[in-house]
Amino acid sequence: MNSSSDSSHGKLWILMITAFIDMVGLLMVLPILPFYAKSLGQGGLVVGMLVSSFAVAQLLTAPMWGRFSDAYGRRPALLVGLTASAMAYVIFAFALEMRAPLFFLFLSRIVQGAGGGTVSVIQAYVADSTRPEERTKALGWLSAATNAGVAIGPVLGSLTSAWGPRGPGLFAAALCIVNVGFAWRFLLESRDMQEAAEHKAGTVERTSTRAAVTHVLTHAREPASRLIWIYAIAMGAFQGVTSMLALYLSVRFGVTAKTIGFFFAYTGVISVLTRTLILGRMVDRFGEARLSRIGSMLMATGILSMAFIHPLADPAGVAARLGGLLPPSAVAFLPYLPLALAVALLPLGTAFTFPCVTALLSRVISSRERGLYMGLQQTFGGLARVCFPILFGFLFDKYLPLPFLLSSALVGLTIYIGLGLENYVAPRPAAAVSSS
Repeated sequence: MNSSSDSSHGKLWILMITAFIDMVGLLMVLPILPFYAKSLGQGGLVVGMLVSSFAVAQLLTAPMWGRFSDAYGRRPALLVGLTASAMAYVIFAFALEMRAPLFFLFLSRIVQGAGGGTVSVIQAYVADSTRPEERTKALGWLSAATNAGVAIGPVLGSLTSAWGPRGPGLFAAALCIVNVGFAWRFLLESRDMQEAAEHKAGTVERTSTRAAVTHVLTHAREPASRLIWIYAIAMGAFQGVTSMLALYLSVRFGVTAKTIGFFFAYTGVISVLTRTLILGRMVDRFGEARLSRIGSMLMATGILSMAFIHPLADPAGVAARLGGLLPPSAVAFLPYLPLALAVALLPLGTAFTFPCVTALLSRVISSRERGLYMGLQQTFGGLARVCFPILFGFLFDKYLPLPFLLSSALVGLTIYIGLGLENYVAPRPAAAVSSS
């Protein structure tokens, strides 16, 4: 038992390193993308479309990657996806030098999104390697690794932008090539290949992708369907707000391409600390279903608050009205305190919501179709990531608070959808709880 546990922990650590390096590269270029679009004379709508193009490609490829990994193994699917990301970063590096720079920015996002369809493969890898009662913690640790990449990537992107437009993309591509080599050398297969051979040979009954999609649409009250809808709506609302975050901070608070990385680093650090130090204890106390609703509540509150936070128009006047208690420079800083709190609720809420929802989904479906349904979760989430950034970009151009108001309402809706999900998950055995 101990050797099996040690083996699963070893696999998790290797996968965490792989996911961390991959996320560093992604977040090196993502915060800079709106500023590249802005330099081409584009606004919120085009930025939303650029963000969504990644999700379009991911939407189309996620079920394919799930099927591929169910039949041939998780490891080869992940290696191909990482290679696609390296190609995308090279395209991004040279995009602004091309005759049609906007086209190549879109192309880089599409190629990277096609590789990003392997997110479901990574999640299935974790589910293969851990016991059901440990999956939320394992997924939390995995997402902590990716969020460490969220913290470091934007800072590296801002620093390497000093080398010119090519800098962030080429550095990210180099990191990705190193990551492919690392995964090739150290990442072992997690899939039961005997079961995979039966899956590939067609000796067991398989659900088609179309049938699975239809089932989610027509049986929305079943637990797996509800979890997929919760994930899709919350992820779309969160991604839509995140895609506008750089423009929001630029318009209201004067943040630039050289300083935006530090805001993403701030959220990344909070997310890492939450997933490594708090998530496991919160799961033990509240359970996955209830904790996911708590996370949605925190996320909705943070998003809603951002709609109403403004910098002070006359810090000197406010300082004078306070009788000189604080200098104008300190008074001007005051609005950043509620902004910091509101922004902090986003990584805190997502840390509680998404690992719990994914772990619950892995527990209500069989291992034979785990890749398919986790791919399906990414498909529905990808569809939301396509629609919401475009919609939110349009609303942002019309009236800045609108995306935040709509997003908070949608995240609040997922709380209602998730009511009673704990009834569908078997409680943890006492032995498992005590041994953990």
